[in-house]
Amino acid sequence: MTKRYGIIDIGSNSIRLVIYEKTETGAHRVVDGNKRSARLSGKVNEQGELNDDGINDLIETLQIFTLFASQHKLVTLVPIATAAIRNATNQQTIIERVYEATGMMIRVLTGGEEAEFGFLGMVNSLSIQDGFLLDIGGGSSELTLFLNRKIIHSFSFPFGCVSFNKKYDSHQGLTDQQLHSLQQDVITALNKHEWISQYAHLPLIAVGGTARSLGKIHQAAIQYPFTQTHNYPIQSEQVWTLFQHLSQLPQDKRKKEAGLSKDRVDVIVPGIAVMSTIFQYIQGTHYIICGAGLRDGLFHKLFFPEQPLLQHPLQYSVQNLLALHTAVPRTHVEHVSKLAVQLLQHLYNGNENVAQLSLYLETAANLYRIGATIDYYDYSKHTFYLIIHSHLNGLSHKEILLVAAIASYRSKNKTRNELKDYSELISTEDIDVICKLGMLLQLAAALDHSETQSINQVNLTITDEKMIIQAQADKSELSIEQIKIKELANDFKKQWNVKPVLKVTPIA
Repeated sequence: MTKRYGIIDIGSNSIRLVIYEKTETGAHRVVDGNKRSARLSGKVNEQGELNDDGINDLIETLQIFTLFASQHKLVTLVPIATAAIRNATNQQTIIERVYEATGMMIRVLTGGEEAEFGFLGMVNSLSIQDGFLLDIGGGSSELTLFLNRKIIHSFSFPFGCVSFNKKYDSHQGLTDQQLHSLQQDVITALNKHEWISQYAHLPLIAVGGTARSLGKIHQAAIQYPFTQTHNYPIQSEQVWTLFQHLSQLPQDKRKKEAGLSKDRVDVIVPGIAVMSTIFQYIQGTHYIICGAGLRDGLFHKLFFPEQPLLQHPLQYSVQNLLALHTAVPRTHVEHVSKLAVQLLQHLYNGNENVAQLSLYLETAANLYRIGATIDYYDYSKHTFYLIIHSHLNGLSHKEILLVAAIASYRSKNKTRNELKDYSELISTEDIDVICKLGMLLQLAAALDHSETQSINQVNLTITDEKMIIQAQADKSELSIEQIKIKELANDFKKQWNVKPVLKVTPIA
């Protein structure tokens, strides 16, 4: 039975509601959400209390979200709070007033829990082994060192983009003196933790609103062709150039910056200042923007308790995507995937890139029919669209395009046309690889065109411009496959310089 769950994330800068759906097939996805800019950490008085306006705004937002969520008939709605409530000296009063007004009991996360769930969300969405994870919130920043996909150290620092914006008003930009003071605040805090300086030359994985905004601004500035910011790499000099540009703009001009949302206009400068200071301190190699974080990690922890940490994010996301598209013939595409990889390994035996190419081909083969859930007669076009707009976690943007083009391959000209807007990411050599692997996928699909899985193992012999595919089966069982292979033989030869021929040995 399909069930829906809600998580309300009460942050220092914004309050978010996310509705997750978990299907009877075990798949999950985000189906709805809502967001309200709250700036709670900016509504804290000199005694450290969240003031009445802040509490009333919080209650009003939660009441709106409760009404919104009620339309989804949720199994459960989990409200969590981070630094704004955690650091408030009147925390208990806030919790009691919220409970009286809404019936919700807020779970206030510790800094350690916030770092843990943020790490879980990140590591389940990226194929990365080692690095620093940084989540810059409104009132706190969580820095985590992970090695071999495990947390080694983490700490929650009591500063964020909203609290620093309150301390160093960046309305007219940051002066050199303000920037120096902010950097010293961050460095002084970092100096108290020896482990931070002991692991140089690792990537800095950035999550949260500041990170996403940075990615969007940079993509807009360079007219980046791909629509996702998740798993988006940025070099340190690019971040510094953007920071210098933004920090010199007054707020009324900053709000016109492409890619920058209006609720981030005043806090983006201190947010990037914190990020770049930490990056320089750890001597990072490069930044990676990650679109998954705290809420995603909490969802996995609460609703997939048997396996909250994923060892293979790409395999998991492929299976999740297939489970969402239940009309896809799973047995068939899995068999096609197996045959396609066998063919590649025969043809590329000894090639140093065969493992990576096999990964692309296997992924594409599993997904090549998802477009048929929209329209069978034009499914390759829909397959391409669905793949590039889905979450194939663990692949770079270029790799997602490669997989999408292989899965939807029909001809070299169509592939060129499909990828014409992505020339920054896809080279002429990449198109040659796509055509070869796409043709292999078509051959593998032809070998199971009847969807009976009659051919379990392929043995190849290449002679006189022919590729003999030997299979054991009843000849009548493979008549459809024989026809399909003859139909694609000439196209296959254009890519591989051999014509495939299916030879069937009758089963004794």
